[in-house]
Amino acid sequence: MIRQTSGRGASAEDPTVPFVAVVDDDPAVLEALDSLLRSISLATRLFGSPAELLAAQLPDAPGCIVLDVRLPGVSGLDFQGQLVERGIGRPIVFMTGHGDIPMSVRAMKAGAVDFLSKPFRDQDMLDAVTAAIERDRQQRAAAASRNDLTAEFETLTAREREVMTHVVAGLMNKQVAGILGLSEITVKIHRGNVMRKMGVRTLADLVRKAEALGIKP
Repeated sequence: MIRQTSGRGASAEDPTVPFVAVVDDDPAVLEALDSLLRSISLATRLFGSPAELLAAQLPDAPGCIVLDVRLPGVSGLDFQGQLVERGIGRPIVFMTGHGDIPMSVRAMKAGAVDFLSKPFRDQDMLDAVTAAIERDRQQRAAAASRNDLTAEFETLTAREREVMTHVVAGLMNKQVAGILGLSEITVKIHRGNVMRKMGVRTLADLVRKAEALGIKP
């Protein structure tokens, strides 16, 4: 069973609409969660098994996965590991019909947002899903920022990268020139190119970007 639905006034295909992928082998649970989540204008993707989710293409929008701990053929915790291995790093909200503290601890350590015991209150699920989607939104924004930063760095020439490494280490142009066997004027030109391509105006900003890139003096 694979079904895609949208919340009120929203298209299920709209990439700006947050979504929730629900995996449970109980059709009644899927229907109930579909109705609940759509009531707050979330798009839903419903799956009756882990295999169905793995075969699907999730929307390119902020979202999360609601997953039953006990699934046909695989435990929800093991499936959580499979998702990570496949690069599907969406935040997960676990459901379970059995209160199991060690299992919940393991799930949270592996990155789960919440662990809800059935029957749970509707508001508890909505709160957990809202928190999970917000975490995903923040993770996606951070990833986009890292990608932009990497793209900026890749525009630098090999020489400009050398200059940048020495500059963020606190060396003066004259010192960099001596190390690289260049004239001070040439180093100054390279340094200006680095500042422009990296989109910064101050050395402090350049140092912060270098740290984010993992560049060590």
